[in-house]
Amino acid sequence: MSTETTLVSTAAVHQIAWDDIRLVKAIAEAKGMAGAAERLGINHSTVFRRLGQLEDLLGVKLFERHRAGYAPTPPGEEITALAERIEEDLAGVSMRLAGCAVSPAGELRVTTNDTLLMHLLTPVFAAFREAYPNIRLDIVIGNQALNLSKRDADIAIRATDNPPETLVGRRLATIHWALYGRREAFPDGGRDLDLLSLFERPWVALGDNFSTMHVARYVRDKVPADRIVYKLNTVLGLAEAVEAGIGIGHLPCFIADTRPALVRLTAPAPEFAAGLWLLTHPDLRHSPRVRAFLDFCGAEIARRRIVIEGEKLLPAE
Repeated sequence: MSTETTLVSTAAVHQIAWDDIRLVKAIAEAKGMAGAAERLGINHSTVFRRLGQLEDLLGVKLFERHRAGYAPTPPGEEITALAERIEEDLAGVSMRLAGCAVSPAGELRVTTNDTLLMHLLTPVFAAFREAYPNIRLDIVIGNQALNLSKRDADIAIRATDNPPETLVGRRLATIHWALYGRREAFPDGGRDLDLLSLFERPWVALGDNFSTMHVARYVRDKVPADRIVYKLNTVLGLAEAVEAGIGIGHLPCFIADTRPALVRLTAPAPEFAAGLWLLTHPDLRHSPRVRAFLDFCGAEIARRRIVIEGEKLLPAE
Protein backbone atom coordinates (compact mmCIF):
# COMPACT_ATOMS: atom_id res chain seq x y z
CA MET A 1 0.00 0.00 0.00
CA SER A 2 1.41 3.41 -0.89
CA THR A 3 2.00 6.25 1.55
CA GLU A 4 -0.64 8.33 -0.28
CA THR A 5 -3.24 5.59 0.15
CA THR A 6 -2.44 5.35 3.89
CA LEU A 7 -2.90 9.10 4.34
CA VAL A 8 -6.23 9.02 2.52
CA SER A 9 -7.41 6.13 4.69
CA THR A 10 -6.39 7.95 7.89
CA ALA A 11 -8.25 11.07 6.82
CA ALA A 12 -11.28 8.96 5.97
CA VAL A 13 -11.28 7.34 9.41
CA HIS A 14 -11.37 10.80 11.01
CA GLN A 15 -14.58 11.54 9.10
CA ILE A 16 -16.47 8.61 10.58
CA ALA A 17 -19.40 9.78 12.71
CA TRP A 18 -20.78 8.03 15.80
CA ASP A 19 -23.95 7.21 13.85
CA ASP A 20 -21.84 5.38 11.27
CA ILE A 21 -20.16 3.32 14.00
CA ARG A 22 -23.54 2.46 15.51
CA LEU A 23 -24.79 1.46 12.07
CA VAL A 24 -21.97 -1.08 11.58
CA LYS A 25 -22.51 -2.52 15.06
CA ALA A 26 -26.26 -2.85 14.47
CA ILE A 27 -25.75 -4.72 11.17
CA ALA A 28 -23.19 -7.04 12.77
CA GLU A 29 -25.49 -7.85 15.70
CA ALA A 30 -28.62 -8.26 13.55
CA LYS A 31 -26.70 -10.04 10.76
CA GLY A 32 -28.69 -8.14 8.22
CA MET A 33 -30.11 -4.87 6.93
CA ALA A 34 -33.69 -5.39 8.11
CA GLY A 35 -32.76 -6.15 11.71
CA ALA A 36 -30.35 -3.22 11.83
CA ALA A 37 -33.02 -0.88 10.46
CA GLU A 38 -35.44 -1.99 13.18
CA ARG A 39 -32.88 -1.49 15.94
CA LEU A 40 -31.94 1.97 14.74
CA GLY A 41 -35.48 3.09 13.96
CA ILE A 42 -34.76 3.82 10.30
CA ASN A 43 -35.82 2.13 7.05
CA HIS A 44 -34.00 -0.62 5.17
CA SER A 45 -33.01 1.60 2.23
CA THR A 46 -31.38 4.13 4.57
CA VAL A 47 -29.24 1.40 6.14
CA PHE A 48 -28.23 0.15 2.68
CA ARG A 49 -27.37 3.66 1.45
CA ARG A 50 -25.37 4.67 4.53
CA LEU A 51 -23.39 1.44 4.58
CA GLY A 52 -22.49 1.95 0.92
CA GLN A 53 -21.40 5.53 1.61
CA LEU A 54 -19.25 4.42 4.53
CA GLU A 55 -17.57 1.66 2.53
CA ASP A 56 -16.87 4.14 -0.27
CA LEU A 57 -15.38 6.60 2.22
CA LEU A 58 -13.08 4.00 3.76
CA GLY A 59 -12.31 2.18 0.55
CA VAL A 60 -12.95 -1.23 2.12
CA LYS A 61 -15.82 -3.67 2.40
CA LEU A 62 -17.19 -3.95 5.91
CA PHE A 63 -19.50 -6.95 5.37
CA GLU A 64 -19.71 -10.09 3.31
CA ARG A 65 -23.14 -11.45 2.47
CA HIS A 66 -23.60 -15.15 3.24
CA ARG A 67 -26.61 -17.45 3.40
CA ALA A 68 -26.75 -16.95 7.15
CA GLY A 69 -26.75 -13.18 6.71
CA TYR A 70 -24.24 -10.35 6.78
CA ALA A 71 -20.85 -11.23 8.32
CA PRO A 72 -18.34 -8.48 9.15
CA THR A 73 -15.01 -8.44 7.36
CA PRO A 74 -11.87 -7.74 9.45
CA PRO A 75 -12.38 -3.95 9.02
CA GLY A 76 -16.04 -4.45 9.95
CA GLU A 77 -14.99 -6.35 13.09
CA GLU A 78 -12.65 -3.50 14.03
CA ILE A 79 -15.42 -0.92 13.82
CA THR A 80 -17.84 -3.17 15.71
CA ALA A 81 -15.29 -3.60 18.52
CA LEU A 82 -14.76 0.17 18.57
CA ALA A 83 -18.50 0.71 18.94
CA GLU A 84 -18.61 -1.67 21.93
CA ARG A 85 -15.73 0.14 23.64
CA ILE A 86 -17.36 3.52 23.08
CA GLU A 87 -20.69 2.30 24.51
CA GLU A 88 -18.91 0.90 27.58
CA ASP A 89 -17.08 4.20 28.11
CA LEU A 90 -20.32 6.15 27.75
CA ALA A 91 -22.03 3.87 30.26
CA GLY A 92 -19.17 4.42 32.70
CA VAL A 93 -19.35 8.18 32.33
CA SER A 94 -23.11 8.07 32.84
CA MET A 95 -22.71 6.07 36.06
CA ARG A 96 -20.03 8.42 37.39
CA LEU A 97 -22.19 11.44 36.64
CA ALA A 98 -25.13 9.78 38.35
CA GLY A 99 -22.88 8.97 41.28
CA CYS A 100 -21.88 12.61 41.56
CA ALA A 101 -25.53 13.56 41.80
CA VAL A 102 -26.31 10.89 44.41
CA SER A 103 -23.10 11.21 46.41
CA PRO A 104 -21.86 14.82 46.31
CA ALA A 105 -18.28 15.43 47.35
CA GLY A 106 -15.97 18.21 48.45
CA GLU A 107 -15.55 20.52 51.41
CA LEU A 108 -18.43 22.25 53.17
CA ARG A 109 -17.80 25.08 55.64
CA VAL A 110 -20.42 25.39 58.36
CA THR A 111 -20.52 28.16 60.94
CA THR A 112 -22.36 27.90 64.26
CA ASN A 113 -21.75 28.75 67.91
CA ASP A 114 -19.94 26.68 70.51
CA THR A 115 -23.07 25.86 72.51
CA LEU A 116 -25.04 24.48 69.58
CA LEU A 117 -22.02 22.46 68.46
CA MET A 118 -21.37 20.88 71.85
CA HIS A 119 -24.93 20.25 72.98
CA LEU A 120 -26.83 19.61 69.74
CA LEU A 121 -24.98 19.49 66.45
CA THR A 122 -22.01 17.14 66.84
CA PRO A 123 -24.16 13.95 66.64
CA VAL A 124 -25.99 15.47 63.68
CA PHE A 125 -22.70 16.17 61.90
CA ALA A 126 -21.49 12.64 62.66
CA ALA A 127 -24.64 11.16 61.12
CA PHE A 128 -24.22 13.40 58.08
CA ARG A 129 -20.62 12.26 57.59
CA GLU A 130 -21.74 8.64 57.74
CA ALA A 131 -24.39 9.28 55.10
CA TYR A 132 -22.10 11.41 52.89
CA PRO A 133 -18.52 10.17 53.43
CA ASN A 134 -17.21 12.14 50.43
CA ILE A 135 -18.14 15.50 51.97
CA ARG A 136 -15.58 17.01 54.35
CA LEU A 137 -16.89 19.37 57.03
CA ASP A 138 -15.00 22.49 58.11
CA ILE A 139 -16.74 23.79 61.25
CA VAL A 140 -16.18 27.46 62.08
CA ILE A 141 -17.15 28.43 65.64
CA GLY A 142 -18.15 31.98 66.45
CA ASN A 143 -21.10 33.99 67.70
CA GLN A 144 -20.42 36.73 65.16
CA ALA A 145 -22.20 36.50 61.82
CA LEU A 146 -19.84 35.39 59.06
CA ASN A 147 -20.24 36.73 55.54
CA LEU A 148 -21.67 33.89 53.46
CA SER A 149 -21.56 36.13 50.39
CA LYS A 150 -17.76 36.17 50.63
CA ARG A 151 -17.67 32.41 51.24
CA ASP A 152 -16.50 32.79 54.85
CA ALA A 153 -18.90 29.87 55.23
CA ASP A 154 -21.30 27.91 53.05
CA ILE A 155 -23.95 27.29 55.71
CA ALA A 156 -24.85 28.98 58.99
CA ILE A 157 -26.76 27.37 61.88
CA ARG A 158 -27.86 30.17 64.15
CA ALA A 159 -30.10 30.92 67.11
CA THR A 160 -31.79 34.16 66.10
CA ASP A 161 -35.14 35.79 65.49
CA ASN A 162 -33.73 38.04 62.79
CA PRO A 163 -31.74 36.09 60.21
CA PRO A 164 -29.98 38.26 57.59
CA GLU A 165 -32.21 39.16 54.65
CA THR A 166 -29.39 38.28 52.26
CA LEU A 167 -29.59 34.58 53.24
CA VAL A 168 -32.17 31.90 52.56
CA GLY A 169 -33.14 28.95 54.73
CA ARG A 170 -35.70 27.75 57.19
CA ARG A 171 -36.56 27.88 60.85
CA LEU A 172 -36.12 24.37 62.21
CA ALA A 173 -37.30 24.85 65.78
CA THR A 174 -37.75 27.32 68.60
CA ILE A 175 -35.12 27.28 71.35
CA HIS A 176 -36.93 27.68 74.67
CA TRP A 177 -35.37 28.79 77.93
CA ALA A 178 -36.53 28.15 81.49
CA LEU A 179 -35.19 28.71 85.01
CA TYR A 180 -33.22 25.78 86.49
CA GLY A 181 -31.54 24.91 89.74
CA ARG A 182 -29.51 22.11 91.20
CA ARG A 183 -31.84 19.24 92.11
CA GLU A 184 -30.22 18.77 95.53
CA ALA A 185 -31.23 22.32 96.44
CA PHE A 186 -34.87 21.66 95.49
CA PRO A 187 -35.70 18.19 96.85
CA ASP A 188 -39.40 18.62 96.10
CA GLY A 189 -38.61 19.14 92.44
CA GLY A 190 -39.34 22.84 92.55
CA ARG A 191 -43.01 22.42 93.39
CA ASP A 192 -44.82 25.02 95.54
CA LEU A 193 -42.05 27.54 95.02
CA ASP A 194 -42.36 31.13 96.13
CA LEU A 195 -41.06 32.71 92.95
CA LEU A 196 -40.20 35.98 94.70
CA SER A 197 -37.92 34.06 97.05
CA LEU A 198 -35.87 32.93 94.07
CA PHE A 199 -34.55 36.48 93.65
CA GLU A 200 -32.87 36.12 97.05
CA ARG A 201 -30.82 33.15 95.89
CA PRO A 202 -27.45 33.31 94.10
CA TRP A 203 -27.83 33.57 90.33
CA VAL A 204 -25.81 32.49 87.33
CA ALA A 205 -26.29 34.78 84.32
CA LEU A 206 -25.07 35.71 80.88
CA GLY A 207 -22.51 38.49 80.53
CA ASP A 208 -23.00 42.00 79.25
CA ASN A 209 -22.18 40.92 75.69
CA PHE A 210 -25.61 39.22 75.63
CA SER A 211 -27.44 42.40 76.66
CA THR A 212 -29.64 42.27 73.55
CA MET A 213 -31.13 38.90 74.56
CA HIS A 214 -34.46 39.04 76.41
CA VAL A 215 -33.34 36.49 78.98
CA ALA A 216 -30.22 38.49 79.82
CA ARG A 217 -32.21 41.73 80.13
CA TYR A 218 -34.73 40.02 82.42
CA VAL A 219 -32.04 38.98 84.90
CA ARG A 220 -30.41 42.40 84.74
CA ASP A 221 -33.73 44.15 85.42
CA LYS A 222 -35.26 41.75 87.97
CA VAL A 223 -32.45 40.20 89.97
CA PRO A 224 -30.56 42.34 92.51
CA ALA A 225 -27.03 42.97 91.25
CA ASP A 226 -25.45 41.49 94.40
CA ARG A 227 -27.36 38.23 93.82
CA ILE A 228 -25.76 37.73 90.36
CA VAL A 229 -22.67 35.94 91.58
CA TYR A 230 -21.43 34.36 88.35
CA LYS A 231 -21.54 35.70 84.81
CA LEU A 232 -20.38 34.10 81.58
CA ASN A 233 -19.73 35.62 78.17
CA THR A 234 -20.90 32.39 76.52
CA VAL A 235 -23.84 30.05 76.99
CA LEU A 236 -21.33 27.21 77.03
CA GLY A 237 -20.62 26.49 80.68
CA LEU A 238 -23.82 28.04 81.98
CA ALA A 239 -25.48 24.69 82.71
CA GLU A 240 -22.29 23.38 84.30
CA ALA A 241 -22.28 26.35 86.67
CA VAL A 242 -25.87 25.70 87.77
CA GLU A 243 -25.16 21.99 88.07
CA ALA A 244 -22.15 22.75 90.27
CA GLY A 245 -24.39 24.64 92.68
CA ILE A 246 -23.04 28.14 92.03
CA GLY A 247 -26.56 29.47 91.60
CA ILE A 248 -29.84 29.17 89.75
CA GLY A 249 -30.14 30.47 86.21
CA HIS A 250 -31.95 30.45 82.90
CA LEU A 251 -30.80 27.73 80.53
CA PRO A 252 -31.80 26.46 77.10
CA CYS A 253 -34.18 23.55 77.69
CA PHE A 254 -32.40 21.27 75.22
CA ILE A 255 -29.29 21.46 77.42
CA ALA A 256 -30.79 21.41 80.91
CA ASP A 257 -33.56 18.85 80.42
CA THR A 258 -31.03 16.14 79.55
CA ARG A 259 -29.19 16.59 82.88
CA PRO A 260 -30.64 14.59 85.79
CA ALA A 261 -28.85 16.82 88.32
CA LEU A 262 -30.91 19.84 87.23
CA VAL A 263 -34.54 20.62 87.93
CA ARG A 264 -36.79 23.02 86.05
CA LEU A 265 -38.14 25.72 88.35
CA THR A 266 -40.38 27.60 85.91
CA ALA A 267 -42.15 26.87 82.67
CA PRO A 268 -40.40 27.96 79.46
CA ALA A 269 -40.92 31.68 78.90
CA PRO A 270 -42.05 32.47 75.33
CA GLU A 271 -40.44 35.90 75.48
CA PHE A 272 -37.02 34.30 75.97
CA ALA A 273 -37.34 31.99 72.96
CA ALA A 274 -35.27 32.26 69.78
CA GLY A 275 -35.51 30.56 66.41
CA LEU A 276 -33.03 27.93 65.30
CA TRP A 277 -32.21 28.67 61.67
CA LEU A 278 -30.43 26.73 58.92
CA LEU A 279 -29.17 29.30 56.40
CA THR A 280 -27.17 29.59 53.19
CA HIS A 281 -26.53 32.10 50.44
CA PRO A 282 -29.05 32.05 47.54
CA ASP A 283 -26.26 31.32 45.06
CA LEU A 284 -25.24 28.18 46.98
CA ARG A 285 -28.57 26.53 47.72
CA HIS A 286 -28.58 24.41 44.54
CA SER A 287 -25.02 23.14 45.06
CA PRO A 288 -25.29 19.33 45.49
CA ARG A 289 -23.32 19.22 48.74
CA VAL A 290 -25.11 22.25 50.20
CA ARG A 291 -28.48 20.77 49.22
CA ALA A 292 -27.51 17.42 50.75
CA PHE A 293 -26.52 19.12 54.01
CA LEU A 294 -29.63 21.29 54.21
CA ASP A 295 -31.98 18.36 53.62
CA PHE A 296 -30.20 15.84 55.85
CA CYS A 297 -29.35 18.08 58.80
CA GLY A 298 -32.69 19.83 58.60
CA ALA A 299 -34.43 16.48 59.04
CA GLU A 300 -32.09 15.38 61.85
CA ILE A 301 -32.55 18.59 63.81
CA ALA A 302 -36.32 18.45 63.28
CA ARG A 303 -36.30 14.99 64.94
CA ARG A 304 -34.89 16.68 68.05
CA ARG A 305 -37.45 19.47 68.08
CA ILE A 306 -39.30 18.24 71.17
CA VAL A 307 -36.05 18.45 73.15
CA ILE A 308 -35.09 21.83 71.69
CA GLU A 309 -38.51 23.25 72.45
CA GLY A 310 -38.56 22.05 76.05
CA GLU A 311 -41.01 19.16 75.88
CA LYS A 312 -38.60 17.13 78.02
CA LEU A 313 -38.84 14.07 75.79
CA LEU A 314 -35.93 12.50 73.95
CA PRO A 315 -36.52 11.59 70.29
CA ALA A 316 -36.42 7.88 69.50
CA GLU A 317 -33.11 6.92 67.93
